[in-house]
Amino acid sequence: MPQARPRQPSLAQLRAFAAVAEQLHFRDAATAIGMSQPALSGAVSALEDALGVQLLERTTRKVLLSPAGERLAARARTVLDAVGAFMEEADAVRAPFTGVLRLGVIPTVAPYLLPTVLRLVHESYPALDLQVHEEQTSSLLDGLTQGRLDLLLLAVPLGAPGVTEIPLFDEDFVLVTPSDHWLAGRGDIPRAALRELELLLLDEGHCLRDQALDICREAGRTDGAPVTTSAAGLSTLVQLVGGGLGVTLLPRTALRVETGRNDQLSTGYFADPAPSRRIALAMRAGAARQGEFEEFAVALRGALRGLPVRIVG
Repeated sequence: MPQARPRQPSLAQLRAFAAVAEQLHFRDAATAIGMSQPALSGAVSALEDALGVQLLERTTRKVLLSPAGERLAARARTVLDAVGAFMEEADAVRAPFTGVLRLGVIPTVAPYLLPTVLRLVHESYPALDLQVHEEQTSSLLDGLTQGRLDLLLLAVPLGAPGVTEIPLFDEDFVLVTPSDHWLAGRGDIPRAALRELELLLLDEGHCLRDQALDICREAGRTDGAPVTTSAAGLSTLVQLVGGGLGVTLLPRTALRVETGRNDQLSTGYFADPAPSRRIALAMRAGAARQGEFEEFAVALRGALRGLPVRIVG
């Protein structure tokens, strides 16, 4: 007698199972998807009944995926991603620049560009519900690929598969020094000067730290030259410079905000070609709102022309 075909699972059951497969903890999984723990446990049990297979191995201390659960967890995530893309497509078809736009921004961009971004959205896209998330690059990319975020504003290149970059502008780095430093105020600093300076950098995880180290290596700085990681943000970093603890590299868009009220600081500019970084929008490749995001990039480039940057595109 032919075996009965498993009943069709519900999206709620798949969502619950995918959350448990990712968290391997019922309470954490329930929190992650905003479901009560009993409801989540019931949904997973109902899915196991519907499929006729055991997906989880439950003990008093932990939750493990069964061999069947290991195989089906990836399939469940694929189905949920496809449903998410379906809903995203429906939102985009309904009307561009309406609904929620979840924008992720890195900390070394957010304080300096967000005023321009918010003003543009307020004036040009009043029906858009902009939600801003400030996080480091790795967290933003995870949020983008998992669907938690829609669009990113950050430094590129990212080298991330499945992510499309829309360049906005290039900006130079400047050297921020104590006012009595021998490089203070110079307009022709050679990159080679970075080889032996007492350089202050952001903490691990900030892309600006990695960019600064790349610039130093290109200038011939050796691994043995002193580099002091002292700050979680640029504001603290420039205060340390003003206190005479060293020098730092700062993107031009941050200069006025971070140094404008401190007479203990001075700015030096590099000889051409100055070290620089590129800022771009990033979205999932093939995103349903790709046309909308590209139009937003064009408008944003126009709004940014008053800043000390070189517009790209």
